[in-house]
Amino acid sequence: MEPRVNYLKLAAEPIKAMYALETHVRGCGLEHALLELVKTRASQLNGCAYCLDMHTQDARAAGETEQRLYALSAWRETPFFTDRERAALAWTEVVTQLEDGVSGEAFAEAREQFTEKELVDLTWAVIAINGWNRLAISFRAVPGTYKPQARAQMVATLTGSAN
Repeated sequence: MEPRVNYLKLAAEPIKAMYALETHVRGCGLEHALLELVKTRASQLNGCAYCLDMHTQDARAAGETEQRLYALSAWRETPFFTDRERAALAWTEVVTQLEDGVSGEAFAEAREQFTEKELVDLTWAVIAINGWNRLAISFRAVPGTYKPQARAQMVATLTGSAN
């Protein structure tokens, strides 16, 4: 499999904006493990192999269990996730799919577990991963090529900071 184009190099300004959004999401106070579950679940829904590879690597490196990662696509059927994680996963699904909009019931469920600020930040996290999924799928980012150190160096170069 070959990538179609190198979108990271060909559109540096929007990539910087995406990384700025990522920087906000990473620093917003939501739990890192929760964010990796959200990113992985959205990537499953979108069928983004590159992002699935990336976020399962990052989740495992941060201590996530194989059992929870394997069961993530069937999270409703398992006892492995907390109420807060379940609310985040449900929110991720409705915001990613948007087929029927976001119901009052979905909002109320998420609001039980998250403050208004947290819910806004969670929504930005879902928006960001959906954007990354669409880039990676459209331009055929190659699964298996993600290297966390290379990513950190690229982010630092693009944003002028260590991330």
